[in-house]
Amino acid sequence: MNRTTTRTAHIAVIGAGPGGLACSRVLQRHGISVTVYDLDASATARHQGGTLDMHPDTGVYALRAAGLWEEFAVLSRPEGEQMRLVGRDGRVLFDAAPPQGGQGNPEIDRGQLRGLLLDSLTPGTVRWNHKLERTETLDDGRRRLHFAGGHSADADLVVGADGAWSRVRGLLTDAVPLYTGVTFVETGLDDADTRHPELAALTGNGTMMALDDNLGFVAQRNSGGHIRAYVGMRTPQDWHHRDGIDLTDPAAVRAALLGRFSEWSPVLRGFITDTDTGYVNRPLFALPVPHTWEPTPGVTLLGDAAHLMSPFSGMGANLALRDGADLARALAEHATVADAVNAYESILIPRSVEAAEGAAEGIDGAFAPDSARQTLAHVTAHA
Repeated sequence: MNRTTTRTAHIAVIGAGPGGLACSRVLQRHGISVTVYDLDASATARHQGGTLDMHPDTGVYALRAAGLWEEFAVLSRPEGEQMRLVGRDGRVLFDAAPPQGGQGNPEIDRGQLRGLLLDSLTPGTVRWNHKLERTETLDDGRRRLHFAGGHSADADLVVGADGAWSRVRGLLTDAVPLYTGVTFVETGLDDADTRHPELAALTGNGTMMALDDNLGFVAQRNSGGHIRAYVGMRTPQDWHHRDGIDLTDPAAVRAALLGRFSEWSPVLRGFITDTDTGYVNRPLFALPVPHTWEPTPGVTLLGDAAHLMSPFSGMGANLALRDGADLARALAEHATVADAVNAYESILIPRSVEAAEGAAEGIDGAFAPDSARQTLAHVTAHA
């Protein structure tokens, strides 16, 4: 790896997700220049998804390192930490109120978190509409990035923060995400307390889960009165083809899901029938465990590019934020890019492997024949 100093390095972050933005914010706080490249046309081109809970030693740590804790606290929803388990018959089995005094894991919508990070960066840091197509290694060891449309840029360090289907990852490893065996079909309720009071009451202020016999519902409160719900199934990835279902036909999807949940409570089935947002098929993928790589000059990874795992870890975005803060801190504390990346990866990789192992166990327990018992035992043991 070349011995470029961190203070003179050209650092390119590929991907304007939470991890890449947190890394960029902390770098700028240390006076280190960085450019972020993202394939989206603008910050508002795509909806950013549901809600996140920030953990003290990962997400909260990164927000404090970024100097954004106070701003985050204004936007966060501490009441969103409520966790509720429900049986397939609609009865509440377990209901944990959020911790008092700000000691827990406050929730925030993904879009709000991303906006907070974007607004904290120096104007012009993010270059939108830059889809990375390929890279080449120059004679001096730097990487030349080639983007769709003919744009190019050179970098001493390329940070792959480009998510599950990362293009940067291929510079380090041949690993690709694999289907976990579980698919979510996303639905949503708007103005839930007024328009869907029974489902809103069942969801509570935070997250509600009903899991049993390889099936389940997960519902999450978002801001603005919205509830985002996921209808989960352990099923082949091509379940809709096997069932002859056209995913663009809402009536067909609804009928197929209701058939799978025919023995479940009519109230829970309301997350299928009462959707205001339609149905979005979301098969869940994860990288093989363990996912490791050998040090490679001028390239590293963070977030899902490094350790894509199932959402049942509860750690994906939190780890991405901590990854970004740790990489930025390493670059600030070491004289050369090579030393900084080596120090960062020596922490990143073992931490990622441990979390990914837990996530794999989590999704296997959540979607199993006896998932109701396993989930209740796990949650009550950690309450």
